Amino acid sequence: MGLGNIWRFPFITGQEGGGAFLVTYLLFVALIGFPAILVEFVIGRYTNLNPVGAIRELGSGAWNYLGWLFVVTGFVILSYYSVVAGWFLRYTLIGVTDGYALAGPEEAGALFGTVSTGLDSLLFHAVFMALVIGIIAAGVRKGIEIGVKVMVPAIIALLLGLAAYAFTLDASTAAYSYYLSPDFGYLAANWASILPAAAGQAFFTLSLGMGVMITYASYLGEDRNLAADAGVIVTLDTLIAVIVGFVVFPFLFAAGIEPGSGGASAIFVSLTSAFAGIPGGRILGVVFFAMVGIAALSSAISILEVLVSYLIDELGVARVPASVALGVAVFLLGVPVTIDLIFLDLYDKLADGVLLVLGSLLLALFVGWVIPEIAREELERGIGALGGLGDAWIWIVRIPIVIVVLISLYLGIVDYVDFLTGDLAEWLAAR
Repeated sequence: MGLGNIWRFPFITGQEGGGAFLVTYLLFVALIGFPAILVEFVIGRYTNLNPVGAIRELGSGAWNYLGWLFVVTGFVILSYYSVVAGWFLRYTLIGVTDGYALAGPEEAGALFGTVSTGLDSLLFHAVFMALVIGIIAAGVRKGIEIGVKVMVPAIIALLLGLAAYAFTLDASTAAYSYYLSPDFGYLAANWASILPAAAGQAFFTLSLGMGVMITYASYLGEDRNLAADAGVIVTLDTLIAVIVGFVVFPFLFAAGIEPGSGGASAIFVSLTSAFAGIPGGRILGVVFFAMVGIAALSSAISILEVLVSYLIDELGVARVPASVALGVAVFLLGVPVTIDLIFLDLYDKLADGVLLVLGSLLLALFVGWVIPEIAREELERGIGALGGLGDAWIWIVRIPIVIVVLISLYLGIVDYVDFLTGDLAEWLAAR
């Protein structure tokens, strides 16, 4: 649970039609996300290795490069993920020191401009990465496990409290109608945009296509029920995102702001405007932004762990120097995002629309067609055959998942090319 659920989900949902996106996203998570997470689970637990080593042990030839795709994807995602997480830390501090006494969305937009780029953004990007490095360097048991045990209950409690408060707002009825009532006419007319957005959001928030679940599954015992574990992860992760919608959209409607407008800045501009105009808004704002910072930290440590585990397993580097070296490299890659938000779009559209989907597609092909027997036996270890569950899962991975993800990848590539030849080309021309 992290920025995918809380920062990204609301504005993507708003941009893609509210309920029309939500129903597509939920179907994608259930029908594609759940079988796809099992793909990474069986590889990780069978090999007990990092993604690069795992694929090399099971495959050969060109397949050995698949693990490197995960390393590259993790680098790209964490570089801008850290910058965005730093924004939430900065907004928490603003609430503590100055509050959110802004006259309206215009002033809130000006504040976001100050926070999102420049020295402020660079400083809090550094602070966030330092926290991530410290937790990873402490080790999986001392750092990640203890940290997540504390953070996850806090996230759930804070979200439920904010959702309960949002329910009392006058605009909540209209907001829930927009959020929960899909316009199927809009969906039919805009499926080419909604489908890749749902695919990218699902893979992003479930940490698929970058080797995170391979790494975590490598620590699981043989008696674990992988299907049950996957079900818990998918259900809770999706539930958190849905609850965030119940928090954010009532505040957006109460502030009179168009859902999804403003892209990455939407949650900051809209919610600071909302917090400025409601009783107790300063306290709620501090709680909300601190909560997101905690959630972001829990996800960031999982991404960096993939990169660090590679250096530990493959090159024999000690955990502390591996964590510091890779953390600094990620920080440097994220520096351009602190200079201009065009780089956020450049990184995010590449990672979300192309790299994550490509990684998941290749993994599905690898498991479904190269190592199907190994994968089936590993899935059934700890749960029994269950009437051919493994065989059914293999065929789902082989055909339906490959087809849907391939279509999503094509649409994502088209969208990224449009960005490169459109927005980015215009930005470069202006320089």
